[in-house]
Amino acid sequence: MSSPASLHEQLSMLNAASKRIGSTLDMFETGRELMDLAVPRFADAAGILVQDRLVTEGEFPQRSTDGTAPVRRIAVGVSDPAPDVYANAFPVDEVAVYEAWTPYARCMASGNPILYPRLGRRTAEEIGRFWKRDSVSSVLEDSSFLVVPLKARGQVLGFVIFTRRPDSYPFDEQDVNLAEELAARTGVCIDNARLYSRERRTALTLQSSLLPIDLYQPLGLTIASRYLPASDLVGVGGDWYDVIPLPGCRVALVVGDVMGHGIRAAATMGQLRTAARTLASLDLSPADVLFRLNRMSQDLDASQIATCVYATYDPVTQLCEIACAGHVPPILVRPGGETELLELPPGLPLGIGNEPAEMRKFTLPHGTVLAFYTDGLVESRDRDIDEGISALRGLLSGQDQDLEEVCDLTINAQRPGHERDDIALMLARVCELTENEVVELTLPSEPVSASKARRFVRSTLTGWGLSSIADNTELMVSELVANAIEHGHGPVELRLLRGPTLLCEVSDYSPAVPVMREAATDDDTGRGIYLINWLAHRWGSRLTPKGKIVWVELKLPWSSPQTG
Repeated sequence: MSSPASLHEQLSMLNAASKRIGSTLDMFETGRELMDLAVPRFADAAGILVQDRLVTEGEFPQRSTDGTAPVRRIAVGVSDPAPDVYANAFPVDEVAVYEAWTPYARCMASGNPILYPRLGRRTAEEIGRFWKRDSVSSVLEDSSFLVVPLKARGQVLGFVIFTRRPDSYPFDEQDVNLAEELAARTGVCIDNARLYSRERRTALTLQSSLLPIDLYQPLGLTIASRYLPASDLVGVGGDWYDVIPLPGCRVALVVGDVMGHGIRAAATMGQLRTAARTLASLDLSPADVLFRLNRMSQDLDASQIATCVYATYDPVTQLCEIACAGHVPPILVRPGGETELLELPPGLPLGIGNEPAEMRKFTLPHGTVLAFYTDGLVESRDRDIDEGISALRGLLSGQDQDLEEVCDLTINAQRPGHERDDIALMLARVCELTENEVVELTLPSEPVSASKARRFVRSTLTGWGLSSIADNTELMVSELVANAIEHGHGPVELRLLRGPTLLCEVSDYSPAVPVMREAATDDDTGRGIYLINWLAHRWGSRLTPKGKIVWVELKLPWSSPQTG
């Protein structure tokens, strides 16, 4: 800075400050913008420090009476010659608590600028001793030294340091006024960045707490998933995914996207995910779940709209049922690596209309991969959705790829732009069940079938290394088979499935489901369901096109071998 700035130059600098400072909601970038503007037009070197709590917590700090609050250096600006000397003396991202006697602490405590037209050797050496770096005193000695507070809403956020070399004109009162103007504009921008960061951090925390930490790994499927938050300028969105266990070792796969961003979208996402889990517990079809979820979403917040795809999968029949509510279509990757879009009726998004959802059924062969995702993965301002889906199909194509690696490949291919929407991706690969996972037995409708069922259960569980739970399982299966023979008609089907738990299913041709009822003291029957309710981890029934299935579920012993 060889000469003092004229009034015209000062006005020009203020005009530039209004355009260049605060172009992003990032306080580090805002600090760099101030440095780029002020150096070397106003000062030969400069640094900006903010209270550390603004950076780490996004909280507005309480004013320190002695100015000794922890501060973090977020940007440094240096002009030639020897810029590295100043940068090494004052590194970016350093945190310090200044002693009360320093000009920095006095500036923060008073909220007023501190000016040294020439910083004497003694003061420079004292500051150098505080930092325990000799380079500090050598850089500051005999410089013109100005510290200006950063303010917003009447509070001091930090301060800006401007220095001029000994061979430059020293700062004067006019320069102090200009520095205060620059700091005032920067302080407002930094506070805006703080407010945005706090809201984003809150929304991210809310969203991450609502997403599943560990996805349920169902029988007959291998699941992998990824979630990528939106870029800073877009804000947190409402994408979610879930894997929900259903009776019969079946599973529901859900991916949804709440339109909009911020805490409100994240909160709505949490409500819809909870509602979807509640509806799944009723063991409804995908079309019925989406229809009821649509009605519930309108009751929650009529102004919030979401898209959703909901699928159920049966590992025994390998039947997949899918319904869609305005969501991007899933991609099917066949065992040979060929990809195709599943042809689903798109339906209306949740929160719009009262039309029932349509459903499609597919049989998925061993090795098939289903890819569920949100539109942030395939659509952006510079790429239409068809182009994005085509690119995604290219990433998913290929034989025998590890699903975790495919997820990483897909997410890493996304652009790091400032306006990217959030992304949810879930992949599910079909795995054929083995004889160590499922066995079935057809029994005639005659009393002797109960004993046959007991022998079948004992033999199977012994072979699976589950003898420790064989007695209870025999007792419950015998009761269910006896009930099916007494109250139903036609052959009885017995199925044992070994997954995260042991599942026993007994099906018959009667639609009458068992209920617990109070048995009289002289009744010879009616206590079987009470016994099952006491012994089973869970139990229930569901209707089928031919009749019903009654099932009981038992926890596996910790020492049981892994499914083969």
